[in-house]
Amino acid sequence: MSVPFTVRAAEDLADREACFAVRKDVFVGEQGVPQDIEYDAYDASAVHVLAVDEDGVPLGTGRLLHGEAAAAKTGGDASVGSLGRLAVTRRARGLGVGAALVRAIEDAARGLGLTAVDLHAQTQALGFYERLGYTAYGPEFQDAGIAHRAMRCPLGPA
Repeated sequence: MSVPFTVRAAEDLADREACFAVRKDVFVGEQGVPQDIEYDAYDASAVHVLAVDEDGVPLGTGRLLHGEAAAAKTGGDASVGSLGRLAVTRRARGLGVGAALVRAIEDAARGLGLTAVDLHAQTQALGFYERLGYTAYGPEFQDAGIAHRAMRCPLGPA
């Protein structure tokens, strides 16, 4: 089943609340991530992206950290953005929403002059990110009780 959707930067409080609602459904509800660690101080300065269907129903979200916030996550390199909190609702999985969100985050990173994007992928999602050009590095680690690997993708022109 195909569902038409669009991806945009979260433009207002309602969009941000929609992003947070998707994250709560996926990470807290489905994966058991404690709610008190799902939301953090980085949310205030992050670029949030939101995927919605033709009726405006939220389908997915992700965020891009940049500047000092990203440098704290990428080993001090302020030229690298940090993609995180990528979540797609159960209804929208397999429709290309996740890939579209990643590409929108990469476009936002290019717009900020960043040279690469890092992320911490759940190990079950490594193949998804590899298909989008990301390469894993470093050892596996636990985050919120879930196995992860660091990954990076250099940004070329759009």
